[in-house]
Amino acid sequence: MPNCTRAAALTALAAAGLALGTVLAVPAGAAPKVPGFLSAEDLPPHPSSAWTADTIEDGVPETLLGCVTDALPGYDARHREFRTELDTGAVQVTIVVGSTAKAKALANRLNEEMRTCATEIEQADPETEAAVRDYGSLQVEEGARVHGLHTETSWGATDVHLLSVGRDGRTVTLVQWGQMGDFGDAPVKAFKKTTVTAVDKLH
Repeated sequence: MPNCTRAAALTALAAAGLALGTVLAVPAGAAPKVPGFLSAEDLPPHPSSAWTADTIEDGVPETLLGCVTDALPGYDARHREFRTELDTGAVQVTIVVGSTAKAKALANRLNEEMRTCATEIEQADPETEAAVRDYGSLQVEEGARVHGLHTETSWGATDVHLLSVGRDGRTVTLVQWGQMGDFGDAPVKAFKKTTVTAVDKLH
């Protein structure tokens, strides 16, 4: 083989090897990691029924409180719904945004939406009385906050919800629990534990 041809072949081979080495050098975990979700056993224990977890799906579920749903159009969300055999249900929604600053802004907006949720509900439906409670912040990753919402209609229907907003880096997650009853029926302590687990599972 002429020297010039051999040199060209060796150059091409070296370039190919360099490119292959570059590909092989990319860590297996370099691809964006999908945030983890709660399992049924992570939910606050129900006194008489086990939780069942649905599959993880795209989008925002209809079961999420309207107060926070209104803040989510345009976001790439995924969710998992949970239920018991009785009147208790739950859902987790997770959104990954482009930066930590955007995630922080979204979490702040969702918390603010929950603070004004009772007023929004009463303005939209004069037949419903609503009240919110702030159960405080939790020290997990970039933080989480737990809210409570109680609604009662003029015909006697009464429901209570717990909703938390948590963040880890660019990821925001909401966890919602609800059943018939009032604030005294809400498992706040257990729900806080569920919230910490949800945020821990994001990474």
